[in-house]
Amino acid sequence: MDEDDVRTRPGRGSRPRTRIRPEHADAARAVVVAVDRGRYTCRPETGPGGRPGTARRDTPAGRREGPAGLVAAVRGGSMRRTSVVVGDRVELVGDLSGSTGSLARIVRRDERTSLLRRTADDSDPVERPIVANADLLVIVCALTDPPPRTGLIDRCLVAAYDGGLTPVLCLTKADLADPAPIRASYEPLGLPVVATRPDGDLDPLQTLLRDTTSVFFGHSGVGKSTLVNRLVPDADLAIGVVNAVTGRGRHTSSAAVALALPDGGTVVDTPGIRSFGLGAVQLERVLTAFDDLAAATADCEPGCDHLTAPDCGLDEAVRQGRADPARVASLRRLLAARATPA
Repeated sequence: MDEDDVRTRPGRGSRPRTRIRPEHADAARAVVVAVDRGRYTCRPETGPGGRPGTARRDTPAGRREGPAGLVAAVRGGSMRRTSVVVGDRVELVGDLSGSTGSLARIVRRDERTSLLRRTADDSDPVERPIVANADLLVIVCALTDPPPRTGLIDRCLVAAYDGGLTPVLCLTKADLADPAPIRASYEPLGLPVVATRPDGDLDPLQTLLRDTTSVFFGHSGVGKSTLVNRLVPDADLAIGVVNAVTGRGRHTSSAAVALALPDGGTVVDTPGIRSFGLGAVQLERVLTAFDDLAAATADCEPGCDHLTAPDCGLDEAVRQGRADPARVASLRRLLAARATPA
C-alpha cells in the first residue's frame, strides 16, 4: 500500500493504522502542461513567493538533465482517484531533477477556477475534463473549407459558460469568405469575434490572449494548428520537448498541450474534434451567462425549459419590452444546441 495512503502498524504487516497522510511541507508547486496515459508533464513554479522546493534541484552526477526545466510525474497514492488535466496547479515531491528517466509524484491539486469539460455524447452524464484554470475558450471556426458549423459553435459556447471560461470566436480563412454574416449572428451574445487570414496580422487576437490562459478548440481542418504556430513560432519544437519528457511517443495532435506565448500568457492547443457532448451541463449553468434575462426566467413555472413552454417568462418579458428579443433568441439557440446533437 502506497506510503501516501496510510501509516502502518509495526509488526502487523500492511494493516493500516490511520488514514492520516504525510503533509509534504516541502512539496514543489507546478502547473501541468501535458498529459499522456498516466504521465504528467509539469512545469515547476519558480521565483519570489514560491514554496520551498520550487527551485530546480541539482541533477545527480551521470544523469542527463531533461529539456526546458520540465518534470515528468505520476499521481501519488492519495491522488489516484483525483483527476488531473492540463492547466491544473499541483504540488510535487520526489525526483524533481527532470533528468532522463526521473519521475516525481503529484500529491496535491489546487482548487480549480474553471474547467472545460465534455461528455462522449449527450446521453452520457460522465464528464471528461479537458483543461483546467483557463481564462478564455477560443472557438476556432473556418469560414469555408470546411464550412462553418454553427451548431458546434453554440455547443462550445454552452461549455464555456458552464465551465467558467470567457468565450472568443475566431474566424479563420477570412481571405476566402466574408465573416460579416457569422459575426452578426453572434454579436447579440456580446462575445469578442476576430477574423484572421494567412497574410493578415494577428494583433486583435494577440491583444485578447496576452497574459491569459486560453484554450484553442475547433474541428480538424479549420486552421487551428496553423494559427497556434503563428502565435508560438517554436510550437512544434515545444511540443516535441514535452513529448521527450513523457517518453511515450504519442502523436502531437492527439492530446492537449500548454505552450507559452512570446508576449505573455499561455495557449493550450487541443486536438481537432468531431462532436461535443453536453450531458453533464445543467440548464441553470447556461442561464447564468445571461444575467440580463435572469429576472424574466424567475417568473417561469417550475420545470420550464425556456424553449417550448407556452407561459415562459422570457416571452412575456419581450412583450413588455423588458428583454432584448435578440438576446432571448440567442439564449434559446444555445438551449436548443444543448438538446440537439451537433
